[in-house]
Amino acid sequence: MRLKPLAAWLIFAGLLPWPVHAQIRTDIRPSIVAQVAETVEKVSRKVAGIPEVMDLENAERPLVLLQVFENRRVVYAKPDANSRAIGEFFKGQLVDAFEEKNGWYRIRIQDSLLGSTDGWIEQGTGQFGELALGVFAPRAFSADVLQDQAGTGIRPSQNATPGIVPTTPLVQRAIPGRDTIIAPRDVAIPVIDPSQVPPPLPNLPRETVAVPDRWRIMQSLGFKFPLYDPYNQNVIKGDLPVLQDTLGPDWFFNLGVIADTLFEQRNFPVPVPPATSTSSGQTNIFGNGDQTIFAHNLIVSLSLTKGNTTFKPPDYEFRLTPVFNYTDVRVNEDRLLKIGASSGDTRREGFVGIQEAFVDVHLRNVSDRYDFDSLRVGIQPFISDFRGFLFQDLPMGIRLFGNRNNNIYQYNIGYFKRVEKDTNSGLNDIRQDLRDDDFFVANLYRQDFPFLGFTSQVSYIHNRNNEDGERYFDANGFLARPASFGDQQPFGYHVDYFGLSGDGHYGRLNITTSTYYASGKTDRHPLAQREQKIDAFFHATEISRDFDWFRLRGNFLYASGDEDPFDDKAEGFDAIFENPQFAGADTSFFIRQNIPLVGGGGVFLSGRNGILPSLRSSKEQGQSNFINPGLLLLGVGADIDVLPELRVVANVSKLEFDNTNVLGVLRQQRPPSTDLGIDASVGFQYRPFFSQNVVINGSFAKLLPGKGYKELFPDDKDPYSFLFNVILSF
Repeated sequence: MRLKPLAAWLIFAGLLPWPVHAQIRTDIRPSIVAQVAETVEKVSRKVAGIPEVMDLENAERPLVLLQVFENRRVVYAKPDANSRAIGEFFKGQLVDAFEEKNGWYRIRIQDSLLGSTDGWIEQGTGQFGELALGVFAPRAFSADVLQDQAGTGIRPSQNATPGIVPTTPLVQRAIPGRDTIIAPRDVAIPVIDPSQVPPPLPNLPRETVAVPDRWRIMQSLGFKFPLYDPYNQNVIKGDLPVLQDTLGPDWFFNLGVIADTLFEQRNFPVPVPPATSTSSGQTNIFGNGDQTIFAHNLIVSLSLTKGNTTFKPPDYEFRLTPVFNYTDVRVNEDRLLKIGASSGDTRREGFVGIQEAFVDVHLRNVSDRYDFDSLRVGIQPFISDFRGFLFQDLPMGIRLFGNRNNNIYQYNIGYFKRVEKDTNSGLNDIRQDLRDDDFFVANLYRQDFPFLGFTSQVSYIHNRNNEDGERYFDANGFLARPASFGDQQPFGYHVDYFGLSGDGHYGRLNITTSTYYASGKTDRHPLAQREQKIDAFFHATEISRDFDWFRLRGNFLYASGDEDPFDDKAEGFDAIFENPQFAGADTSFFIRQNIPLVGGGGVFLSGRNGILPSLRSSKEQGQSNFINPGLLLLGVGADIDVLPELRVVANVSKLEFDNTNVLGVLRQQRPPSTDLGIDASVGFQYRPFFSQNVVINGSFAKLLPGKGYKELFPDDKDPYSFLFNVILSF
């Protein structure tokens, strides 16, 4: 090979890599037709068995093209299997040969340390196929320019000199009298083994081997796991079908067990018993508010499902979720736990509630992306918005739901009746008749609207309460419906809620928002003693941003309050059954505690796990009340991941009433200040195994009383709560 002097010096000095070396050619081949004829002649001699030693070291191009048919072929420094190995080829690779000698082929490889180096590879009987150089294909850019179909590839063996890399040099082809043209080689065609399944034809479905029972592949390979292992394939966790002979091949059973244990110590103002008290020296209207609560819930979820739920909704689902509850409550005043004078200051009770009992039927698929319609009937979970501001509970009902347009749209249409609650556990009590309190729901979700990453929801809910026929006393003997204020006459109401909610992110900002307008009427409110028109408003927004290992949050909430409890308007916003996940609800003092206000503790400022000061007898068994002071909340919070398994949560919220006229009427005093105070809390969540199987929560919360709180509870100076919670899940 003839090189220009400068190029030869650069190659010798190691400054010019092999691909460039392979491209530098200074002469023009005299006749490509003559070369083809010469090559055909040599190949013919070889096929005919005429011995010939082909020494093409000084030739301008390789003589033959080899293709590897073994899994691996070693390249040696000399035509001797005992010499040093310098590289290897693998099945399907193509390589140019420059010389043949006694069944060995000399090839050229590229070494980053040695530059271009020659090696030898043994033919081996039946292991290599030999292709002549005369296999050409015209190029699109010129009918006169031809390119061979060769390709090269090499990788070092374990014994080879490091640095050998695959290379596909550019091959120069030229016609006398024309400019030099450089074109890349084509990619090598992989080896086709006739003993295997033939390759699929273009535009035809691939040939596959059917696996009738793909769930038992793991077991056929010898992988079997005990039933107490929820992390691997388990028949009681829905990983394998059950009762195939009876039900068929695609029925699955799933068992979930959660043990939720809570200990809580708290202090807030409680009324002194009207008759006698076991505590001496009680002359105030409020007594000792120290209380302790121990509660344990064992939740057992049983579900039987038919269908392949990996890609589509289940065809059928039957679910039953009983909850076994035990509570131990201790207080320091009589008649706080039960109405009886001899009830004492301790209450220990157990209860079994049915939180879920429904049948889910898949009606149809409406697209090849499994957009669907399904129907669910029974006691089932339902949440009205993303954070549970208006309703989050487990009512009895019928719900039609599904999605459209590749899950961009989701909808719900349902009718629900509220289930009566157990007084002390708050669980569903199916032994009692359903409440005459029902609601109709229609909502629609739209993903990525109005911007990418944000889901919007519009909803309409009509709540009809006809519990105006008789009074209802809870299991402890206290009046639950109607609440203990006004003339205490039963009443009902009809209210329409129009909602607009959203959840998602805009850039790096996480946004959750809900807005509701309530319109309707109360038949005869016991405080106003007249029919009232409901006209109330609610809005809440949380904006947060993540900064590496912590999230900073800002919260705003406004619920309108009633200005005049005796006019014909009820302007205080109230929900159906709220359970808000907002402003640190799990740790907040104001949200978690039900602070007694009037009626000997029969009316609470707000319900437990509720944020609205709705003045109900209880959130679980009371009625909505649209004559209330309303609320304004402005707060900040942070979620801090101290460790991957440890999160610290802190929240501070400023609380104010919207209007306190109704509080002044109920307490028969001047309307107190709107300044309720500052709710401050700090908590932690510890997951020792980085999963939800073991979760430990703890928090401390304190209300720093404002002027309005001090006017309502002048003798209370230390409202606080402390809780410790352990959740074990299987």
